[in-house]
Amino acid sequence: MTGTTRTSEGLDVRRRKLLFRSWHRGMREMDLILGSFADAEIEGLSADELDQYERLLEINDTEMLPWITGQNPVPAGLDLPILHRVLEWRSKVASLAV
Repeated sequence: MTGTTRTSEGLDVRRRKLLFRSWHRGMREMDLILGSFADAEIEGLSADELDQYERLLEINDTEMLPWITGQNPVPAGLDLPILHRVLEWRSKVASLAV
């Protein structure tokens, strides 16, 4: 069970792959963060945002999780607009869970 709330039906091949990769990271915490973000946002991402998101998905979970949780700052070269969207998404979802 992935936890995804949407199907990949209607998505182009690139978006389908990114949705799958978002839910199959290897670390459950990152699956939930990136997977739920992808469920909600993947369909509306621009080509540039998709490029950035692909780059983000190349980063190892153990490296990225401290950025997502705010334990470590995001390295300057990886301070991508899409990462800020993921961080905003995480904050929004976390506030709804309280």
